[in-house]
Amino acid sequence: MSDSQFLNLLAEKYPNRRAARSEIINLRAILALPKATEFFLSDIHGEYEAFRHFVRSGSGMIRMRIDEIFGDLLTESERDDLASLIYNPEAEMARREKSEADFDAWSKVAIRRLLMVCRLVSNKYTRSKVKKRLPKDSAYIMDELLFADNNPDRHKYYDEIIDSIIEYESGRLFILQLTEVISNLTVDRLHIIGDIFDRGAGSPEIMDYLMENQGIDIQWGNHDVLWMGAACGNRPCIATIIRINVRYNNFDMLEVGYGINLRPLATLAEHIYADDPCEYFKPNVLEVNKYDPIPPELAAKMHKMISVIQFKVEGQAIKEHPEYHLEKRNLLEAIDFKKGTVRIEGVEYPMRDMNLPTVDPKDPYRLTPEEEEVMVALESSIVNASKLQRHMDYLYSHGALYKVLNGNLFYHGCIPFDEDGELKTVEFCGHKYKGASYIRMLDERIREARFNPETDKERAEAASIMWYLWLSENSPLFGKDKMTTFERYFIEDKATHKEVKVPYYSLIEKEETADKILEDFGLNPKIGKILNGHVPVKIKDGQTPIKAGGKLFIIDGGISKAYQKTTGIAGYTAIMTSKHMYLAEHQHYEPLREDGTQTFHRPTMHLVDTVPERLLIRETDNGEELREQIANLEDLYDAFKNGDIKEIY
Repeated sequence: MSDSQFLNLLAEKYPNRRAARSEIINLRAILALPKATEFFLSDIHGEYEAFRHFVRSGSGMIRMRIDEIFGDLLTESERDDLASLIYNPEAEMARREKSEADFDAWSKVAIRRLLMVCRLVSNKYTRSKVKKRLPKDSAYIMDELLFADNNPDRHKYYDEIIDSIIEYESGRLFILQLTEVISNLTVDRLHIIGDIFDRGAGSPEIMDYLMENQGIDIQWGNHDVLWMGAACGNRPCIATIIRINVRYNNFDMLEVGYGINLRPLATLAEHIYADDPCEYFKPNVLEVNKYDPIPPELAAKMHKMISVIQFKVEGQAIKEHPEYHLEKRNLLEAIDFKKGTVRIEGVEYPMRDMNLPTVDPKDPYRLTPEEEEVMVALESSIVNASKLQRHMDYLYSHGALYKVLNGNLFYHGCIPFDEDGELKTVEFCGHKYKGASYIRMLDERIREARFNPETDKERAEAASIMWYLWLSENSPLFGKDKMTTFERYFIEDKATHKEVKVPYYSLIEKEETADKILEDFGLNPKIGKILNGHVPVKIKDGQTPIKAGGKLFIIDGGISKAYQKTTGIAGYTAIMTSKHMYLAEHQHYEPLREDGTQTFHRPTMHLVDTVPERLLIRETDNGEELREQIANLEDLYDAFKNGDIKEIY
């Protein structure tokens, strides 16, 4: 497009000098505002309620703002109550209706206090941006109250607005909307550093929430990419997501949330393992299914059935893709069915479960006709699941393997290094890559797998790259020497269960490692930071999330209930304001009790960095984009002035 064509298109939005000049003034003023707050959350793993609370509370930022305003005006208990109202307004209002002698009077006080909080959290934005965040049906009233002046002649006017809200029984709705605005304004940009899916059952709700909100980006995790591969029809990915979620008893999520038909799997499992208790496949029940309760005995049989199918389709993929170098993980062929043993890396181990009636020792990776029917049914359900496919499209449009923003680098897993502390050279499909070039190539291959193939079969095959990223030792999303799923099910010796972390995880204790990574991505190691998820920080064992001399931060959210016994906490979130960087250390989330009460644990806020001067928008990547817009508008202004483009009034 030529410059004149571009300016003519721009003139459709700004048709004269007055319009162009007004927007230039607006954008220049925005450059002088403080950078808005960024919030970093990782490894959500389907824990919707906890995720919603962390985001809604700003991981402690809202409580800090309440203290800032009301520290000398309200008691600690009153400030806790105000925070609870913002975190879960419906539950708090329900409690107040029962406990308050005059609920209307309480509502008026609550509205005034919420308005004070909302004014403070909105002070980094233009009035125009704040107005866009307001609910349409209350925007005018809320705007009047938020930007109220101190003229005593107008106090009665503002009082009358609040009195009328209560009189016309709109108090509950207004409070609910106001708390949502506060939460939305507290966090301007939300970075999800991987792993939305698996273990917990709330992944569909999390994805719905993300799609309904703005200012969100996602750095794909290994579990996300696994689901992306499954959505493309890749069989190893499909079998794995079903196995994981059957293991964690997530039948509501699979069948109700996404409409995936598990009946063929259940029918075959009940037939094949009728007399097998499937002792080592009992589900890990974190939540009880409300709509699709599967008996634990049947769930165990289904778990074993899909596990065997997974090992078979993985074996087929390993043989079809020698370039992945995964041959040592083909273990079904290493079983000695007469001796009841399996040979792994030269060592023979006794199998604790030899009931494998569907495995043919002569052709162990061949699916039986019945297993093939199960896989066809699962493929059809997943590929045609409209809600799941919408969610995957969102992951593609808002996600990537990494993100660079404001001189910082975000990614989920790791950057491959060798034992000598150098970026590891990885040979992939006949080419050699390392560091940033490797990550960029993989990102491109992931996108190509979704959008380039012309047939379903080609797409499923191309998506094998996602399965490779799930379990390869060279995957920047996995970070271990092997995935010992087979050993954990079939071998008693726990030494075989061990998955050794790649050198990255020891090397990041050194500042020079972070410097190498930042430089490789074209960033300044003197000021850049790395935010990283994937590995839970075991606080109870003395681990710290701060690595590389304060340049790299592991913020595995630890939200998943499956991890909290290991970590001792519910993990970390990170917050970057215009002046400070905090790590919020969370205790476990307590859901609403049957009696309507709820306890919110205030996170411990660790101040990890302070910049000498408040960071303004002009100094951010967004500021660079705004300066470019200003330059374009100035060119348009000159074109109007010179008569090159005719003005419209």
